[in-house]
Parts: sequence; C-alpha cells; structure tokens
Amino acid sequence: MGSDNVRQLRIFFFPFMAYGHILPTIDMAKLFASRGLKATIITTPLNAPIFAQTIQRTQKLGAKIDVKTVDFPSVEAGLPPGCENLDSVASQEMLLKFIKATEMLKQPLEDLLSEDPPDCLVADMFFPWATDVAQRLGVPRMVFHGMSFFALCATACVMLHEPHKNVPSDSDPFAIPNFPHEIKLTRKQLPEHLCSGVENDFTRFNREAKESEVRSFGVIVNSFYELEPDYAAYYRNVLGRRAWHIGPVSLCNRGIEDKARRGKKATIDEHDCLNWLDTKDPNSVIYICFGSVAKFSSNQLREIALALEASGQQFIWVIRKADKGSGDKDEAGGDEEWLPRGFEERMKSENKGLIIRDWAPQVLILDHKAIGAFVTHCGWNSTLEGICAGVPMVTWPVFAEQFYNEKLVTQVLRVGVGVGAQQWVGIVADKEIVSKDRIEKALRQVMVGDEAEAMRDRAKLLADKARRAIEDGGSSYSDMNALIRELVLHRIARDAKK
Repeated sequence: MGSDNVRQLRIFFFPFMAYGHILPTIDMAKLFASRGLKATIITTPLNAPIFAQTIQRTQKLGAKIDVKTVDFPSVEAGLPPGCENLDSVASQEMLLKFIKATEMLKQPLEDLLSEDPPDCLVADMFFPWATDVAQRLGVPRMVFHGMSFFALCATACVMLHEPHKNVPSDSDPFAIPNFPHEIKLTRKQLPEHLCSGVENDFTRFNREAKESEVRSFGVIVNSFYELEPDYAAYYRNVLGRRAWHIGPVSLCNRGIEDKARRGKKATIDEHDCLNWLDTKDPNSVIYICFGSVAKFSSNQLREIALALEASGQQFIWVIRKADKGSGDKDEAGGDEEWLPRGFEERMKSENKGLIIRDWAPQVLILDHKAIGAFVTHCGWNSTLEGICAGVPMVTWPVFAEQFYNEKLVTQVLRVGVGVGAQQWVGIVADKEIVSKDRIEKALRQVMVGDEAEAMRDRAKLLADKARRAIEDGGSSYSDMNALIRELVLHRIARDAKK
C-alpha cells in the first residue's frame, strides 16, 4: 500500500472510562499515529485531562492525534455528579449504573461518527452497542478487550462448554475443555454471575458483548505472538475470531517523562522514587501494587504489612486512597489504623520500604534494575508490564479475568508463584483474607533460591522477546502492518461503491 493511503486513514478510539482501559488505548492511538495514521480519542470531559499532556507531547513530535469529548450522563443514570471513571465506583450496584450510563452514549457516538466518519472505530468491549452504531454508518468496528489471548480463549471456552456445572462443589477443580494446556479452576474463581445460573444484567451484558464481537470487523489484542503462540492460534483458528496482536503497547513509552506521566499525577516525585531505587542492589526490591480498581480490607492490608516485615525483603508498596471526599484515607476507608504500630517509621529508618499512596509511575518503577519481583492483581496491563520489565511475579487475582491471567503466568509461562487467592471477590476484596504466612512464603519463593533465579531468567527472555516484537520486522509490528493494509483495502472497496 502506498504511504499516501496510510496517511489518510483515520481511526477513532473509544475506551471504557477506567484507567486500565484508557491507558492502553492511548498507547494504541500513539502507535497508530506514529505510523502516519490520524488518531482521535473519544472520552468524557473529566477523563480527558488524564492524558492531555501525553497527547500534547505526541503532537509536538509531529503525530496526528487529537481528542473529542462527549458528556457523560452520570446523574441521569443515578450516579453522583462527576462520576465519570470506574475509579469512583465503590460497589457492584454502582458498577451496573455506570455501565447503564455508558449505554446512554450510543446517540452521542453516532452523532460524532456521522459528522466526521473515520475509517475505523476501535471501541471497548464494554460498548457492545458500538458495533450496530458503526455498521449503520458503514464504519468497521474493532473490539478492544484489554485482555490476553489466553484469557479470551479461556473465557470463551468456559462460557461455551460450562465445565463448572459438572463439579459437585464450588471448591472442586474442573479443567477447561479442549485447551492447549491442562488448566484447572474452581467455581469460586469464576465471576458470580457466571456461576449463578440466573439471567441477570451481567449475564445479559456478557452475551451481548460476545455477539457484538462476532459481528465486528475484528479484535485488537495487546499482546505479542511469542508470549502465547498456542492461544493466539487457538483464538483465530479454533474459535474463528479475526484478531491482530500489536503489543505490548506500553513499550511505546520510551522516555522517563512518558513513563512517569501515564495516568494520574503520581503522588511521589519520580526522581525521588528513582533516587531511592538507585541506592538498592539489582533485583533486591519487591514492587506491590493491585491496580486502580480493587479495594482491600483493613485486615488484608495489615496481613500484607506483617508479611513484608517478616520476609525481610525491601519493597515499594502502592496503597490506594479511598474515593474523593473521604479525606486522607486509605483504600480500606480508614485512617491507616491497620498499619502495625511503628511499621512505616521502622521501614523508613532501616531504609527497607517505601509506601506510595494512591498512584505510582508503575512502568518507570518496574523498569528499574533494582526491582526483583512484582506482587500483582494480575490485571492484564500490569501483568504485561511486569513481563516487559523481565521480573517474576507473585500473583494475587481479585476479579475480572485475573484468575485466568494467573494461570498463564504461573503454569504456562512459569514466571510467577501464586499467593494462594481462591475467591473471585469483585471490586471490594473483602470476602477472603490471605494470611501473612502465605504472603511471606510467596515473597521468599520469588526472591530467594534457585527457583526464583530460574523464574527471573525466563522472565528476562520474555522481556527481550517483547521488545523485539514491536520493532520493525517483529511479530506485533508486522501484524499491525497487516491490519493497516486491511483497513486501506476496506476503504478502497467502500469508496468504489460510492
């Protein structure tokens, strides 16, 4: 395809209003813009400032990238005014209202596409209705799940074959049928709405999302072939999905400023953080972060603190602040009374640990040579960022598809150990307490001994493959080229019919 055709292509990106969906979508838009395409991000007024500086820096480099906003109907959906991001959602009930609010964006999206039709719409999986909107206007709609091939395949197989219905109890294991690897789970590790057997808003939404995906132009996956070749092939050849892998998209952030400015403003100066890490030996610090959504109970946070101190390991621990309006409180909704007496003071005086409250420059921290392991909730962004950094992981899944990602990390890739979480708990992680002893054991297992070194060696190899995948001639670079060619051909065919 000629370069003129590529330059004229325009893609709209429409992410779900959550940091875990917005950040990879912005990286995706930057990648396409770097290839000469015109990228437009659709979001709401209160979400636009999250990435405004990133867009400005990208524009200064000559890339054609801009932002369009649509008003978010929070009040109309029964949400508090200004509730435009999943970060503000504190319960399953609020989550349902939030999803209903996004459904009210159908007409504003159609108006945007009608006024300025793009050559493609990349819309989040949380917007199943976007397929019909795009088709009415002759615009190919692509789906972005923000999930691994492994999790996409596991989700589809469990929904299709329902193996969880063939075991006598919630604790009995079942194998995912017809899978490339033997992967076993329990009903407790699946979403509640999947196991209830009752039709509800969540089951209806999942069905609509699946049907919408099948009717779409295809799926964009933030992964790379060498990471999960069996599942990239399974998704395409066995499940019959059209898909292109273009990741890891976070690797488009090469400079310190790009890495430090992803998402919210960090509550620690990145230079202070890097200076602290510079005083540490290679592979000697554990980084602990559970993403931007999950909220742990005060009892669970206390167990983590006790385990960190007992393990003797150095650490950086990110603790979420509670929702706005609650003052200087932690994710448990308290004033940090759960911290063991004198814990933070001891960690500071011994130069053992650093606690960051609310938001940390995660990619910047993970890329530092001092980081030796990552305790993660197994959200796909975090998992992939850990893989790109070449660090082994302690896996602590909480909800969504995170138990699938844990199996990929621990059983298929063998670059992590589980902390022992057994229960899908949802946004508020208060149904299960993982003990101090189990946490401490996992921390030692991933930091000390021959097993830890073997995991670290495998992780470093994967990090090298990740970097090569996005370079000219790499698997993700080539798959992105193939997608661009398809979009050019689609536009030529469409224009020929006019």
